[in-house]
Amino acid sequence: MTSLASPAGAVRKPWPFAALLAELWNDKAAVAGLSVIVLLLLAALLAPWIAPYDPAAQSIASRLTPPAWLPRGNLEHLLGTDQLGRDVLSRVLYGSRASLLVGVSVVTLAGSFGVVLGLLAGFNGGRVEAMIMRLVDVQVAFPGLLLILLVISVVGPGMGTLIVVLACTNWMIYARMVRAIVLGVRQSPYVEAAEMIGCTAGRVIFRHVLPNLTSPLITLGILEFTNIMLAEAAMSFLGLGIQPPATSWGLDVANGRDYVFVAWWLVTFPGLAIAATVLAINLFANWLRVTTDPQEREKRFARAMAAERRRRRRSR
Repeated sequence: MTSLASPAGAVRKPWPFAALLAELWNDKAAVAGLSVIVLLLLAALLAPWIAPYDPAAQSIASRLTPPAWLPRGNLEHLLGTDQLGRDVLSRVLYGSRASLLVGVSVVTLAGSFGVVLGLLAGFNGGRVEAMIMRLVDVQVAFPGLLLILLVISVVGPGMGTLIVVLACTNWMIYARMVRAIVLGVRQSPYVEAAEMIGCTAGRVIFRHVLPNLTSPLITLGILEFTNIMLAEAAMSFLGLGIQPPATSWGLDVANGRDYVFVAWWLVTFPGLAIAATVLAINLFANWLRVTTDPQEREKRFARAMAAERRRRRRSR
């Protein structure tokens, strides 16, 4: 009876997920970024249970209470209170929900629309490509802030309006990138072979062309997520985004700007939350870009082998 056991001395290949975790662990910056992202997601999901107070609850008697470690601070409000006596920690936790919702929604809408148009432009060419790319050029030339002001003046500010407007002003980057990649993949032998055996255009696009876009699209989507977060914070700061009684980090910074020299914590903690989130996402996206790109992985492997050879020469 033939044994199913592996031969003696054979080396078992690790599971793909285990190998991915090992690569991630070797990049300490990416680990730190992923840790912050996980904490942010947990804070957003568990905010109703871990926030000590209702973020909209006011207490004039406790207004402008400093953080707990400062004089006049107390443990009831770890990060202090704002000018209306609202708990800053609770508002920071609930603010993460608005930032994540806007970012994910905009990236999903803009990415889906841009990828579809980019695929059509790059694969079909001709008049379809010319029409789509002229639309992209017109949209890029139109000032995004002016479009936001125009739409909000007609519809009114709010989260839904902000998501739609940001999606309408950010889909072009996806379309341009996808078109450029598809133009290169379009002439590949496997695409031509698929067309020769009678595959439909839809099958060729979604089964043979689209998988080649996975790595750049993931990286672009993550990086665009940080840009959308910053845009949401800027719009809320200007009063064009999230509206009270809802809360967001940008809105909290706007509310505390008149008290920056009296109660610095009103703008510091929401600002630090924005900065830490953007930095963490960028660190993780850099590792993800290298990991999902075969060419980048080959370059990294070659650099590691060269460093190992130099180390062995020095040790002799």
